[in-house]
Amino acid sequence: MPVYLFWGEDTYRLSKAVQALHQEVLDPEWQSFNLDKIDVASGSDGTASVIQGLNQVMTPPFGVGHRLVWLTNPLVGATADLLPEFERTLPDLPPTSHLLLTQTTKPDGRSKLTKLLQKQAQVTEFALIPPWKTAQILQMVKRAAHDLEVPLTQAAGEHLADAVGNDTRRLYGELEKLKLYSLSSDAQNKTKRIGLEIVQHLVSSTTQNSLQLAETIRQGQTDQALGLVAELLNLNEPGLKIVATLIRQFRTWLWVKLMVVSGEQDERVIARAAEVGNPKRIYFLKQAVQTVTCQQLRQSLSCLLDLEVALKQGEAPRSTLITTVVEMSHICQANPILS
Repeated sequence: MPVYLFWGEDTYRLSKAVQALHQEVLDPEWQSFNLDKIDVASGSDGTASVIQGLNQVMTPPFGVGHRLVWLTNPLVGATADLLPEFERTLPDLPPTSHLLLTQTTKPDGRSKLTKLLQKQAQVTEFALIPPWKTAQILQMVKRAAHDLEVPLTQAAGEHLADAVGNDTRRLYGELEKLKLYSLSSDAQNKTKRIGLEIVQHLVSSTTQNSLQLAETIRQGQTDQALGLVAELLNLNEPGLKIVATLIRQFRTWLWVKLMVVSGEQDERVIARAAEVGNPKRIYFLKQAVQTVTCQQLRQSLSCLLDLEVALKQGEAPRSTLITTVVEMSHICQANPILS
């Protein structure tokens, strides 16, 4: 059945999948006649928009190719009135008509409408990799570099993964830049793999500054931490991206500290628990957490999670970040008996 439900916060991969579906089902010459995109609002207007889309998808396509009706955010605030409309429409869709539903939020699994779509639609999730899962992010970088035929060394790939994090849109943009470099006449050897120095030169990394911010907070250096916050915001680094890097770092430190306190000695076991891709990093992480307690790391991570919620609710990034950074620095300044 030509019904598709795409959802997830990775809007770049989701949009690429939508483009691929466009190319698959629509004839370029007849696209303006056979493509309908309807942005669904909440409330009664949204219900009317969804019904309009369902009626439109029952219309045979004009000319050559198929028809595609694309509804954005149709399940956000969907009312019970829509269930009978979908039950009536989906079984009778013409084979030349396609219905695409997209949204960033996860559909409510308790909803009867969601359960119906799970049975009768092709459901695809486009979730962002959590920023602390560095091994998965590195694998994503390697797959994307392979797909775009960008020859990266291991060190260059690791630096690129640190620089872009889980931002797939920026990842592909940076890889396109590196690909142009590798194909340019300035490249001395076009068959040579792109190394760390080239990636460091071409790819700006505010993530490194965010990691420095995490270090200064852990060491209780309030003034230096506030200076790094100002620098990052002046570089137009999104507040949520700064927070994502801090959460990843403090989460890693907490896991390493918990494993050390529990008596675990095997660095490979600690690396798996902390989701650190390279076990050799564990030695340095163990050194870093010697001066902080599990309680301090837990409290700091709690502050960061509250900060993430506040930013997502629309709080001002600068003032909210400053307040949280000061609070976390004071937490880490305390010097109880280490445990």
